[in-house]
Amino acid sequence: MNEIDIRKVLQEELNNIAPEIDMASLDPASDLREALDIDSMDFLNFVTAVHHRLSLDIPEVDYPKLVTLDGAVAYIEAKLRTRKT
Repeated sequence: MNEIDIRKVLQEELNNIAPEIDMASLDPASDLREALDIDSMDFLNFVTAVHHRLSLDIPEVDYPKLVTLDGAVAYIEAKLRTRKT
């Protein structure tokens, strides 16, 4: 799975949580909670959805790494790379 695939999965899961958002206008470096006006439960639902969709363990201590779209992509890319080795 490459960066484009990961970004697509994340955008789909964010769209499931906040269907009214325009992903094209989302700054990938902005805080998702602020940019999408989602609360902590929505963010937790996002992390859980990503966990299930990618079969990837995401410990709570790593949640801050998922706060931006760019950060989430980088985090997941690294996790998937280490899972393969």
